[in-house]
Amino acid sequence: MTAPTALIADDEEGMRQQLRSRLQEAWPALNIVAEAENGIEAVALAGKHQPDIVFLDIRMPGLSGIEAARMLFNRCHLVFVTAYDQYAIEAFEQGALDYLLKPVGGERLKTTCARLQSLIGQQPSNIERQLSQLLSHHSKPAAARTDYLRWIQAVVGANLRMISTREVLFFQADEKYTRVQTEQSEVLIRKTLKELADELDPDEFWRIHRSTLVRVDAIEEVTRDLRGRQMVRIRNHPQLLEVSRGHTHLFQQM
Repeated sequence: MTAPTALIADDEEGMRQQLRSRLQEAWPALNIVAEAENGIEAVALAGKHQPDIVFLDIRMPGLSGIEAARMLFNRCHLVFVTAYDQYAIEAFEQGALDYLLKPVGGERLKTTCARLQSLIGQQPSNIERQLSQLLSHHSKPAAARTDYLRWIQAVVGANLRMISTREVLFFQADEKYTRVQTEQSEVLIRKTLKELADELDPDEFWRIHRSTLVRVDAIEEVTRDLRGRQMVRIRNHPQLLEVSRGHTHLFQQM
């Protein structure tokens, strides 16, 4: 019997690696045939490899996971990977859509793998109506949101520390972790920078680099170094933070 095949689509390499690793543990027979960095690539690679299953991150450039799913739902079984709030999760649970919560793992992954194993070889369900409803929910303007992240949970030793986002100067990716910097201290959390960017108020936190989110009112000044790079100086902190070329528009008057 041919091994079942799958494609993983997520614009964060670390999240793709994590999902691949967790799937190998939960379902060793599953063959991951390709990985995509965005929705457009996901559709193209799905056409090329014809996988049985596609794991789709919700928020991706080019095409979102939901938009890509509308092009794929009748060709393969779909699983969304999401960091959505509870209201969106309820929308998944009321329909025929399967989902995994970031960070992926635990009983939910086992349940999803067992369900998928029972579906291999069957025609994918027609979920066009559910996808349209989910796309409508996903397309609501960000300004309407009132559920932005306000507290950061960090495990420090044997204790759980609660940090208000108002205390945070910046977040910076640090290998498998994210560094949370306040005036008094720094801690590491397992939440990815992409997840934080999705959950934080974009009027309060700006992404100035693929590895850095900074609280806007913590910025003291923006300068240029000898190489012409824009550098952000943070109030009451010595570290200078680089602004990548793709985010210089945030400081257009420089």
